[in-house]
This record gives sequence, C-alpha cells and structure tokens, in this order.
Amino acid sequence: GRMRERREREAVGGAGTWAGATRGERGRLAGRMPGMGRAVEELNRRMRRAKDAMDLSYAEPLDVNSLAAIASVSAAHFIRTFKATFGETPHRYLQRRRVERAMYLLGQTKREVTDICLDVGFNSLGTFSRTFSQIVGESPIAFRSHARPIAVPNCFAMAWLRPSSFGEAGSS
Repeated sequence: GRMRERREREAVGGAGTWAGATRGERGRLAGRMPGMGRAVEELNRRMRRAKDAMDLSYAEPLDVNSLAAIASVSAAHFIRTFKATFGETPHRYLQRRRVERAMYLLGQTKREVTDICLDVGFNSLGTFSRTFSQIVGESPIAFRSHARPIAVPNCFAMAWLRPSSFGEAGSS
C-alpha cells in the first residue's frame, strides 16, 4: 500500500524532493502547514488583517461589517471564521483587548476609572466594570488596589498582564 508507493516515489525523485513528493508533501516542502491549502492560508491572512485592524483601533467603535470588509467576507462568515481561527468571537476579542489596555492604565497611571473606561473604548462604566470583572476576576478598583507600576518596557508589561483567552475568570 502506502509504503510501496513511498518507496517508488523515493526511487524516482528521492525523499524530501519536489519531484518525488505528493501534493500534500509539496505543500509541506513549500513551507505551508500540512493539510492547509492556499485558500485556507489566504483566508487566515485576511482574518489576521482584520485582527490587526482591531488591535490598532481598539478604542474606536468597530462594527462587524467593516471588519468583514477588511477580510473580504460576509459578516456572518467573518464571525464564524474568526472564532474558528482565533478561538473567540470578534466581539469577545475586542473586549479582552480593551480590558488588557485598561489593566495597564489602571496599574501604571492615577487616572480616574471612568476616564480609562472611555479611553479604551467602552461607552458605559457599568459595561466596563462587568466585562472587566468577568475577564480579570475582580473589579477595576480592586485590581488597582494591588496593581503596582512595573519597571520594564511597556511591551513586556502589556504581555505579562494580558488576560487569558482560554477561560474567563471564575468559570472554573
């Protein structure tokens, strides 16, 4: 069966060469993920562009239609594909990104919680507090009470403080 076919291919083109490779092996040799076709790779690139746009303008109002347009897909397909690609919905990713920035500002500045709430893109202090508590596991004020300025570059502080996307606080 397969072993014989492989031996025949190796005899013709040698193992690990383009001439002796099957279509899937050629993809691997070209640097693509095994089993991932060009169409999937292109869709993942477009999803990444939309995610990058969310990262750059997290504090601005973003709607699914504009993000879907960046990815060149319909709104419904964008939501499904984004969740399949990144493990969470676009809305939840954006909320987590905003909370991540709020955590940094709460720990590094003396600004009012309401100002931080509005600066990171929430329109309501209640929604901000509820979302922050769901993701972090405590209220913004409680978080600030033990958060201390971190004497490292901002990029390291942001990465270290980043809330997990694999489970919300208190869901265990």
